[in-house]
Amino acid sequence: MDIKSFQEMLKKLFLALFVVAAVACSANPRVKLDEGAGTLRPNAKQEVIAKDLVGLLEKAHYKKVPFDDSLSSVVFDLYLKGLDQGKNYFLQSDIDSFESYRKVLLNDLKNGDLSAMFQMYNVYRKRFNEQVKYAVSQIDGSYDFTKDESFVYNREDLGWFKSEHEAKDSWKKRIKYDLLNLKLSSTGKEGDDAKNKKTLKERYQNLLSQENTSNNYDAFQGMMNAFTAAIDPHTNYFTPEDAQRFNESMSRSFEGIGAQLMMDNEVVKVMRVVPGGPAFRDKTLKQDDRIIGVAQGDGEFVDVIGWRLGNVVSKIKGPKGTTVRLKVISAGQELTATPKVISLVRDKIVDEEQSAKKEIKEVKGDDGKTYKIGVIKVPGFYLNFKEMQAGNPDYKSTTRDVRRILDTLKQEKVDGVLMDLRANGGGSLIEAVELTGLFIKSGPVVQVRDPNDRVEVNSDDDTGISWEGPLGVMIDRFSASASEIFAAAIQDYGRGIIVGTQSYGKGTVQSAVAMDQFISRADRLLLNARDKSEDAASVDDGTPQGAPKFGQINFTTYKFYRINGSSTQHKGVTPDIEFPMIYAADKFGESSEKAALPWDQIKSSTYTAYADLNAVKPTLVNKHNERMKNSAEYKYLLDDIETFKKRENETSISLQEAKLKKEREEQEDKNRSRVNARRLLEGLPEVSKGQTLPRSDKDFLEDESLNIMADFIEVKGSV
Repeated sequence: MDIKSFQEMLKKLFLALFVVAAVACSANPRVKLDEGAGTLRPNAKQEVIAKDLVGLLEKAHYKKVPFDDSLSSVVFDLYLKGLDQGKNYFLQSDIDSFESYRKVLLNDLKNGDLSAMFQMYNVYRKRFNEQVKYAVSQIDGSYDFTKDESFVYNREDLGWFKSEHEAKDSWKKRIKYDLLNLKLSSTGKEGDDAKNKKTLKERYQNLLSQENTSNNYDAFQGMMNAFTAAIDPHTNYFTPEDAQRFNESMSRSFEGIGAQLMMDNEVVKVMRVVPGGPAFRDKTLKQDDRIIGVAQGDGEFVDVIGWRLGNVVSKIKGPKGTTVRLKVISAGQELTATPKVISLVRDKIVDEEQSAKKEIKEVKGDDGKTYKIGVIKVPGFYLNFKEMQAGNPDYKSTTRDVRRILDTLKQEKVDGVLMDLRANGGGSLIEAVELTGLFIKSGPVVQVRDPNDRVEVNSDDDTGISWEGPLGVMIDRFSASASEIFAAAIQDYGRGIIVGTQSYGKGTVQSAVAMDQFISRADRLLLNARDKSEDAASVDDGTPQGAPKFGQINFTTYKFYRINGSSTQHKGVTPDIEFPMIYAADKFGESSEKAALPWDQIKSSTYTAYADLNAVKPTLVNKHNERMKNSAEYKYLLDDIETFKKRENETSISLQEAKLKKEREEQEDKNRSRVNARRLLEGLPEVSKGQTLPRSDKDFLEDESLNIMADFIEVKGSV
């Protein structure tokens, strides 16, 4: 299917499925909101958007989920979780008072009645202010760090606070934990205690000031997040401002460090390091690292714990060529750990610069021969559609870049090619099909099913092959969507060996649509009438120039299937040779999402396999397993996985200074021992206690994949 056919298919879907009925929003909201000055309340535009958004997704979403009491209950739970994920603010009495909303929230949204959800939000703000103001009042108190007690920092699986007394007790322990964390990270000089208390007080006061600057669009975004997430994890509504920000990020034309961030228990966490950006090139900032401080150039660090995500992002972003320093706690470590300081020079992050790149690696096989392997790292499936439409012969695309790389590798007489798709979150479906075509003669690549169960097969019609030699594909848990289509096709055709871990499992495609085209004429007239009768400030959302006035909805419209008929949804792609998975499948990936679409099967396409690799796979697996028995790096990987699992399951931490300090020192000693063991193997001097541990550029999983490629070349040559 070409891109024009794909767009026409989408247009027909909307015409067939979507008919908007104009229904006036509720003039009499079911819940009466307080009249206080701090009370947030919905405006007319939000009521219209909510009603018409429900109408759109009920009719046009791929999933066809029943919009009933059961879905309303899911929306209720997700909304509560979004407000207070750590259960640090609400009391059980608040939750009890909300229960009457559980089965009516969805019907309220259908009617454009947001009063119940705004009531919940206003109670949350009230409790937030009470708890944090209490915390500020307790910071100057006396704390005994010799007492053997602990703080439960992860309350997600616990009940809500039964009383204000229980809430205050938890917050006092949190204050003690934060002060102990600052104490263990400080210089040990006189005056540090007063400085630490000042830092913590400023942190909590920042929490208060930032929450109190939230507006009804912040609240509305959270409400719509709960509604869309109840349907499926990849359906999202964006307010006008967020829509513009999202579209800018999709074009990847911005200036900064190249990292996607998220909030995790009031700390900013790195969700993804964008390939090609300063952070990616530096290799120091990693996924799941937490940023606790930001400094401009050589300036003073600002503590950003508790800040709103947007405020932290604005501190980190900046003009190209300027320097930002980050104070970072590495993934898997407690906040008490010594932070590392990362200095990055901001740059322009543009999609065209994030191209496929090659390296040639040499690896010695069991037969004593040295093999040259071309490693092609593909950060995403990109396509400059505008340039292609304009007829620019040099338009940018993944397939064009990889084709040129393959021509170069053939000239350099490599023995095999290894495609590295780790952390490749996908992109253009067209590119996934065309890239597959570089390695097969012709045939189907992926099947696409629409909401009416019509299936269309996307095929490679070009009979040319750019690389006919041995091929390997590396994937991991964060290889998703288009990456999975490519890896699955290579596996189904028997064209190459897939190595790594089970992929993400995202087998759906989303369409980004401006909500403006789904707002009925009657609703627009109603909105204009409401505008005249209401205070203009309560209706105006300050829509950025060029942004859709009513926001944007990205929702699931199609589902992908392999050519063998199996869905990539939920299960992803299972490698032929599997490495241990660092990130647990029940916590990362599609299978961790309760509302994710299920796995299923359809009829297989008609295709001719390139080769049958079933005969060679057992030999490759055995050779891999034998190497792992004596691999120190493999043992380190298994140890890392166990440590990660242990920390993932921990919910509390000691508040006894000596005990916590000892645990931290033991962990640092363990890390140093591991680094020194690796350096010994490489003939490098040991790192002494107190010295900064250098980062290693070794990529064990790539090294082992190269060994597997050498085995593959040997075994194929002997068959």
